[in-house]
This record gives sequence, structure tokens and C-alpha cells, in this order.
Amino acid sequence: MASLSVQGAAAYKKKDGTLSITRDQKSLQWQPNGNEKPVQVAIAHITNLQQTPESAAKVMLKVFEKSPDAAESVTHLFHFNSPTNPRLEANAVKDALTNLISTMKAGDASVPKANSAAPASAAMAIASAVTSKSTSGSAKWYDDNALKFDIELQQSLMKKDPALHRTYMEARRTKPDTISDSQFNSQFWSTRTNILRAHGVEVNQKRGAYNVLSAVKPRQVDGELKMNISAEQVQLIFSQHPLVKKVYDQNVPKLNEMEFWSRFFLSRLFKKLKGERIVETDSTDPTFDRYLNDNNDTKLSERLLGLHIPHIIDLEGNEENQGGSKGGNRADFTMRPGSAAKVPIVRTLNSLSEKIMAHVAPSDIDPADPIGMDEETFNALALRDLQGDAEENRIMLNIKQQSRFFANEKSAVSAEALLYEKQIPAEVLSGLQIDINPSRMCTRPSGGLDLSAAIGVREDSDSEEEEDEKTPHVGSKASLVDAQKQILEGIKARRIEIDGSDSQASLSGLSQKIFDRLTLTHATTTEFLHHFWVLFLSGDADRAGELAKMVETLERAMDRINAVAADAERERDDLIKKRKQEIRDHWERTGKKIHWSPNSVGGGEKVVKEMMQPTIKTLQKATKEYRKALTTEGVDVS
Repeated sequence: MASLSVQGAAAYKKKDGTLSITRDQKSLQWQPNGNEKPVQVAIAHITNLQQTPESAAKVMLKVFEKSPDAAESVTHLFHFNSPTNPRLEANAVKDALTNLISTMKAGDASVPKANSAAPASAAMAIASAVTSKSTSGSAKWYDDNALKFDIELQQSLMKKDPALHRTYMEARRTKPDTISDSQFNSQFWSTRTNILRAHGVEVNQKRGAYNVLSAVKPRQVDGELKMNISAEQVQLIFSQHPLVKKVYDQNVPKLNEMEFWSRFFLSRLFKKLKGERIVETDSTDPTFDRYLNDNNDTKLSERLLGLHIPHIIDLEGNEENQGGSKGGNRADFTMRPGSAAKVPIVRTLNSLSEKIMAHVAPSDIDPADPIGMDEETFNALALRDLQGDAEENRIMLNIKQQSRFFANEKSAVSAEALLYEKQIPAEVLSGLQIDINPSRMCTRPSGGLDLSAAIGVREDSDSEEEEDEKTPHVGSKASLVDAQKQILEGIKARRIEIDGSDSQASLSGLSQKIFDRLTLTHATTTEFLHHFWVLFLSGDADRAGELAKMVETLERAMDRINAVAADAERERDDLIKKRKQEIRDHWERTGKKIHWSPNSVGGGEKVVKEMMQPTIKTLQKATKEYRKALTTEGVDVS
């Protein structure tokens, strides 16, 4: 091969230099203008090349390098900054690299070659590589490493999910400088491989075969037949109905394309293939009517001869083994083997379904292989409704003191529990016996005891009269109001569980802007916590400096939470001031007071801290474990 003298002025990590290909054409080299160390990338280790589009202002080339002994790819970003024509130099370097990579793949034994005595060209090698890749495309979705480095798939997912894109950008903006972009991307997507896999499968799905004749809807407009049929639908018709292809091949040279399809969708042959019953009033067409008795499935008999059908679903076998009509009551006409004219819709749909399913990869066991009904086939055909429930085979996990996992370290005791804790059971029972003593109860005019007086309920009492009572009785109006309030709160909570809550209630008094900031802060904090534990538990002493930077990032995450809480409290104060001003204006205008409490305004710092309490505890736990490890190693943490 002729020697390549391709080079261009390019900056690498904000340092100017020259990017070129070595004389032996095996390496890509960046030589700095100063005394810094040059960067050299083996062309055999280059896995991917990415270049900014022609319309972009900056001209950049990203090179992905993955050596055989490396677990992850390393990216090199070169910024072409030639004062004359940087785009031309970048294109020249990329084209030269592409040609060299193609030539190396062409000479690689692992890449399929064309069946020719001549050496395979670079273009043929690339085509063969693409072909071999397409055959194993489904396996890519099960490879986590391939998903983590599929940049195109990641960008497609972030375009579809704006919340994920905001989380990615915010986490990347606030990450420590010690974490490179490639390390950040690897860590970020390593916890989201399931989302990438689901998105990749979704975008690569293709629509399968369907009953195309039922999808085509010809209609009459002013006596003229109107229909919309695409080339894809024509191919499906030919595939599902070989008889139509036969009619098309024999008549289209005589008829033009539009006339053929117009007459076909009005013919009796169309009704027969669709599964509808033909009546005498249907219009006749000599061109299509002569094919009415032709077989639409020429390979059906061949498949039936080579196919073993289990006796439990073999209608012809049942007819033969049971003696047919001589063996008793005659079977229903839908269960009798025969021509499709008896039950056209059933026979047609069954035949069409068989053709469509023949092109679908089987997800269960084929009853025809092996010959005879084995145990697995029998289980597939068994009537499961008549079987009992399967015995559960689970590993029982016994946990002592489960409350430790679901309660806070210092769980506060409710005021009601403290009240009951101070009561003496003997005194409570004695008071109850006195209250329900029949000698102390009054009698009603209609007969019977009056329990209202016994429990202290006075219907003519007001809550104002009982405000001075130090120990309100169980039957007082205040107690009844408290009981009613407790019942209504339970009903409200249950209704929210069943019907869901509205958007305003789910925000807990916060504005949508503050809530979105809080959600983004929570997502980025969780991402940094994941990075911290990966580094902390790795035990790599060489990454101690990176771990220290990550702890500083966690401390800044706590500052961001406090900033959101302060803004939420400021927003709540503004709402309270606005409401007070409205009440004051109403009193000056009408002279009437409005009873209102500032406690009815939700949101604020308290709500933010309640929502972020698990995250705050996790941050404190991470910092505590880090300082504990430093103390164990004898490092001064002050």
C-alpha cells in the first residue's frame, strides 16, 4: 500500500498539536507542540470513530480505543483547529483511518470472507462483518457491556425520556473532575442496562404478518371504487394467498394493475379468500370465477403428511377411531372434517393463522417433535383448571426484630400512646363499671335505660362550655369531634390509596418548579451515592484521591438539598404574606374577619426535609463510613 501522509492540526485536552498516521500505518499519533508526552493509539484497537456533523461549528473527532486486556473502552477527543480548513483535514484523517481499519478487518481471519480465490477487498470485509453482525443482533440486547457503550441507543433513550436526560446532564455537570467522561458514562449506564435493553428491543421491533385482506377496505364513491393499497400489502397478499399470485401472473399482462385489483376486490374469489359465504346475488367475473375451485394452499397436503398431529386434536383421527356417524350422535358441523365450503370463516381463519404462525419463532415445545405424545406435550394439552394449586417451593426467610428495618433509630411515640401508657387499668375498669351501673342511669319515657347520661353525652352542650374542662369526658362534644375527624382522615387516606391523589396533593404544598428541582437533586444525589459505594467498596488504594473528591461531591449534594429547602421555605413565606394581605384587605373593605391559620399552608423546608430524609440519612451514612475508614487507617480526619 502506498504511504499515507495525512495529518492535521488538532488540540487534545486543550493542548495544541498535530494528529497524524505513523509511517508503518499501524498507529494514530498526536504530537504536541510543546514538550509534553505524545499520544499514540493502535489502529487495530480502534473500535469506533465519531465526527461532528458538517453543520457543526466545531470540528471534532472522537476515537474509541479498546485494547484486548482492557475491560472498558478509552475515548480520545481531538479538536481540529487549523486556521485554513479544519473540516478538510478532519475528513482526510477519518477517511484514512476508515480505510486502514477496513483493510485490517479484511485480513482478519475472524471476519467472514467472500467465496472467491482473490483476496477480499475492504468493502467486502465490511459487508461481511455487517451481515454476520445482523445474524447475532438479538444477542446484543443480552450483553451488558455492549449496552453500556452503545452511545446511539443511549441518546435515543434520553430523547424519549426527558427526565432521564436532565438527570444525566445534571450529574455530568456536577461530577468531580477526577472522573473522566468515559468512567462517568460507564457508571451511569451500568445501573440502567435494563432500561437500555427494553428500549433497544422496542425500537428494533418490526411489525409481523397480519390478515391483510381484512385490513384493505375498498369503498364506493360516486359509483367508482376507491381503495388504498401499498406495495407491502401486495406482497403480504401474495405470501398469504398463493392463488392470488397465480391469478396475478396469468392475467396482469392482459389487465393493467389498477383494473386487476379493482375487479379482484369486487369478485367472488375475494369473498372466498376472506372467509365470507358466497351468495347468488354476488356479482360474477369470468376472469376470477374460474379460480374459485383452485386450491389456495398447495403445500397443505405435504405438511399434513409429514406432520404428526396428537389424537386429542385430530378431527379426522377421531372420525376414524370413533366410527363416525355410526358410533352415536353426529358431531357438530364445525367439528366435522371436510371442505371449506361448510364453515368458510372458520376454515379460512385457521388456515391463515397457521401460515402466519409458521413464520414466528416458536416459544413452546413443538408437539410434532418427537413422534408420539411425550410428557411435555401431554402437560401442554392437559386441562389445568382441573388440577390443584401447585405447591409453593420457597425459601423461608426468618428475620428477628423486623422493626429495625422499617422504623427510625429514634422513633417518636405518639401523644395518644403516651396518654394510654399513663393510665392504670384498674382505675379505668372501676370508672367504667360506675358509668354503666343501672342504678345511676335514667330511664327513657318509652322504656329502657338512657345510656347518654351514663357516658356523659349532653345534647344541649356547646364546645365553648367545655373548653374549661381539664379532663374532657369520653362522651363530650370535643371527643365526638375528634373521633369524627379521625374516621374522616382514615376514609380520605383509603380513598387516595384506591383512586390515587391529584397532582397538587402529591406535591405536598410545593410548587411544580420546586418539586422538579427536588426530584432532579434527588436523582443526581442517588447517582453520586452509587459512584461513592462503587469506589469505597472496591478497596483500590490508587483511587483514594478520587474517593476523597467524591466525598466532597456528597457534601455539596447536601448543600444543594438545603438550598432547595431554603427556596421552598421562602416560597411558603411569600404565600403566607400574600394570604394575610388578602385577609387584611377583606376586613378593611367589609369589616368581617376571616378565620385562617398559617399552618394550613403546605410546603416549605419541613416538607423538603421529610421527602429527602432517607437520602439525607444515606449521605450521612456514607460520610460516616468514609471517616471511619480513614480513622482505621490512622489518617487525621480533622
